[in-house]
Amino acid sequence: MPETPAHPVETLIEARWVIPVEPSDAVLTDHSVAVDGGRIVAILPTEEARRRFVAQRYYRLTDHALIPGLINLHTHAAMTLLRGYSDDLPLMEWLKAHIWPAENRHMSPDFVRDGTRIACAEMLRGGTTCFNDMYFFPEAVAEAALDAGMRAAIGLIVIDFPTAYAGDSDDYLNKGFALRDRLRDEPLLSFTLAPHAPYTVGDKTFKKIATFASQLDLPVHVHLHETEDEIHQSLAQHNLRPLARLQNLGLLGPGLIAVHGVHLTPDEQALLAEQGCHVAHCPASNLKLASGFAPIATLAGHGVNIGIGTDGAASNNKLDLFSEMRLAALLAKGVTGDAAALPAHTALQMATLNGARALGLDDRIGSLAPGKLADIVAVDLSGIETQPCFDPISALVYAAGREQVSHVWVNGELRLDNRQLTSLDERELKLTANVWQSRITH
Repeated sequence: MPETPAHPVETLIEARWVIPVEPSDAVLTDHSVAVDGGRIVAILPTEEARRRFVAQRYYRLTDHALIPGLINLHTHAAMTLLRGYSDDLPLMEWLKAHIWPAENRHMSPDFVRDGTRIACAEMLRGGTTCFNDMYFFPEAVAEAALDAGMRAAIGLIVIDFPTAYAGDSDDYLNKGFALRDRLRDEPLLSFTLAPHAPYTVGDKTFKKIATFASQLDLPVHVHLHETEDEIHQSLAQHNLRPLARLQNLGLLGPGLIAVHGVHLTPDEQALLAEQGCHVAHCPASNLKLASGFAPIATLAGHGVNIGIGTDGAASNNKLDLFSEMRLAALLAKGVTGDAAALPAHTALQMATLNGARALGLDDRIGSLAPGKLADIVAVDLSGIETQPCFDPISALVYAAGREQVSHVWVNGELRLDNRQLTSLDERELKLTANVWQSRITH
């Protein structure tokens, strides 16, 4: 019998471990991932892959784990230009006295484009292949993401006061929808409606957003129950807690991504689960701004889908999902007093598949499976920092860091090659950051 001829593919990646995330605790040893046309063609033992496929490009990563691209479920990417600006202050003082005035002085498409390009470089170097953004001039966010070759969910921001970007809520919405119409066929982009927060958006605007979200099948990405002060303001102004107010306005449902969710009663947690809402957990930002400890373990117990976000670099100060995974797992254990709370495989799923589910993209990204888009990250576990390696999932969450990320593919395209960016010029980005630092401080 003649041998079956090898099937041509663009890329074949051989690895010590493939961690598909579905099933959540699966580890495939000495497996390979075949990629063609931007999609995963097959995942199979390496010896079999060598017989079945002939590739244009081979990657033999003998000490690496392959994981799905990480998904940052909440960012303000352009705020990378405000990293370290006015640190160590409570949220509302930080916003009102420092961040908002700085944004008012410097906000422009150039600010957003440059800040987002720097953020994309940082995220790609750390294994993040998709980010869910909320910021002004979203067309500049989209442009920067496409320049980087990175996947992005572009938030169509809405606030009930004028900024350099728009004059009123209708202006925000009209500009956002025009952008969506123009770029809706870009394969790396998706869109959300992004009302900033209950304390910056009125009932009339929220009702419009609920209507548009239903008509256009768009997720709604909103800060919610981040601080106790937010809840006190809502009770004083509306005689309702923010979540109850959004429920009355028709915002709760499977399209809602509630960012932070720090201060939630047991009944509110059950309501989020009942309505199929998602939570974007930002543990480092919550700690840095002293917002509190989100009840992640009990939310998960209710069945709420929880993804992980970094928030902006101004309030973190890193866009590093490896450190967020570790912190999320450790905080859940410390808050509950249960060492089994939020195990490593759950933390990894939160940073990958759960984020994809929240964005309605889980049929395309978030796990490694034949037919899915090839958003893939290789993590080098050969270093002394990760030895010995009894369990690669545990090593990824508790021992490894973004510095161990060696290769990143987005849509099958190599965006980080042996720790070197392929689509962005790191030296140029450093010079850009220096220019903005000078402008902001003078």
